Amino acid sequence: MRRRGAILAALGLIAAGGLALGNTPAAQAAVACKVTYTASQWQGGMSANLSIQNLGDALSDWTLTFTFPDSGQKVTQGWSATWSQSGSAVTATAMDWNRSLPAGGSTSIGFNGSWSGSNPAPTGFTLNGVACDGSTPSQSPSASPSPSRSPSPSPSPSRSPSPSPSPSTSPSPSTSPSTGAAPKLKVSGNKIVNAVTGTPYRLLGVNRSGGEFMCVQGRGIWDGPVDNAAIDAMRTWNVRAVRVPLNEECWLGLSNIQSSYGGAAYQSEVKAYVDRLVAKGITPIVEMHWNYGQYTGNSSGCSDVHASCQKPMPDAQYAPQFWTGVANAFKGRDEVVFDLFNEPYPERATGGAASGWACWRDGGTCSGIPYQVAGFQSLVNAVRATGATNIIMLGGLAYSNDLSQWLQYKPTDSRNNLAAAWHVYNFNSCVSASCWDGQLAPVAAQVPLVAGEIGENTCSHGFIDQVMNWFDAKGLSYLGWTWNTWDCSTGPSLISDYNGTPTAFGAGLRARLLSS
Repeated sequence: MRRRGAILAALGLIAAGGLALGNTPAAQAAVACKVTYTASQWQGGMSANLSIQNLGDALSDWTLTFTFPDSGQKVTQGWSATWSQSGSAVTATAMDWNRSLPAGGSTSIGFNGSWSGSNPAPTGFTLNGVACDGSTPSQSPSASPSPSRSPSPSPSPSRSPSPSPSPSTSPSPSTSPSTGAAPKLKVSGNKIVNAVTGTPYRLLGVNRSGGEFMCVQGRGIWDGPVDNAAIDAMRTWNVRAVRVPLNEECWLGLSNIQSSYGGAAYQSEVKAYVDRLVAKGITPIVEMHWNYGQYTGNSSGCSDVHASCQKPMPDAQYAPQFWTGVANAFKGRDEVVFDLFNEPYPERATGGAASGWACWRDGGTCSGIPYQVAGFQSLVNAVRATGATNIIMLGGLAYSNDLSQWLQYKPTDSRNNLAAAWHVYNFNSCVSASCWDGQLAPVAAQVPLVAGEIGENTCSHGFIDQVMNWFDAKGLSYLGWTWNTWDCSTGPSLISDYNGTPTAFGAGLRARLLSS
């Protein structure tokens, strides 16, 4: 999905002067706390993270307040809490999933903001009305707080930093199907098949967004839970494949990424999530979503050199290193599929389809792209040089919506183990059965075709029903965007909670997966 930045800006936007919302704090709890505030800033903007440590009794609810020292400081977008601001006073109230704060426990919240004049750190942090000065209560009341509810994620579009998988954050669904480990896969002709039995295997499932943006924004690694309970919820939909978007800079641990969210910490989290998916019988598709390289040309998503938005092509500086590392991590594990790059659009930069496809395959110096490009041939080579034999997926032009010359420019693969990746939303160009018959069918006749992202911005499923009808009739693979609890009216979100409750949009995919 290329419009991640716009969706994130829309989600969690809170108007200044809004009313403070919250629930009554637990009665008779001795409150003591410490708040650690860290922030980065640029001219007129900032991004802040707050760690709240509970030094008193367990709390079944909490509200944090603080004051901005300068009248020009504003919260514009928050996560992991419900944020409001009146004048210089800011209030953050707990979400359903992080409402319980045990004694000695902590939680992290954060916000993006704007400022004019100066941007000093806020002061006067209070939790449930008690100053967070780091002191502990002299005594604890005999009455214990009421038992906290099981913390399931809120239906609201929060962005909760989860640097490591926590213990189960929601009850395991009682109807979770039992399953063995995910099978090893390979390409046979134009089919993906079980590498042992030769049986055709369709990648039917969902995307799990978060690993591409949380770390580069300094907010964690995952957006919401990725533990076994969360995977069990996917299994109740009969999900058999999960595409996991990753961030190049976070995997490599470059200097702009916080160490707790990048490098070894990030790689460990990704590997652990992949292991859990495989153990639950789900095929992981690991994918490079955002990458390094400054691009400000046609259809630019941002002017940032860092991996904070969709770029037109992978960069030659770090992308081969990224894929060498990922391939080494998962070689010998053919139950894991590689998707080399999210949504290429080199033709927007180079000015035409022919030059765009040449850049797509060969890389190097591409007209209109200031950085050196890693073409897909070089990335296929980088993967195979490690000895990895995994299936490799390759998306086409126009944000992976155009496969018109995919076969002509298909890279050479020593393993003959390539699949075509295609993305479609109702606002793309190739959205009709006639386009699919003319453009996709010839590709699907020669290589496996996987619709790595399908979605629509209507909070309904009429369009993806048509896509799934076409793909089902031909025995092809597809994955819905996205298994995140965002507001489906601002972007294609399949669920309203991590127990797997479908949105109006997600209901269509869920019904189809259950019948497959």
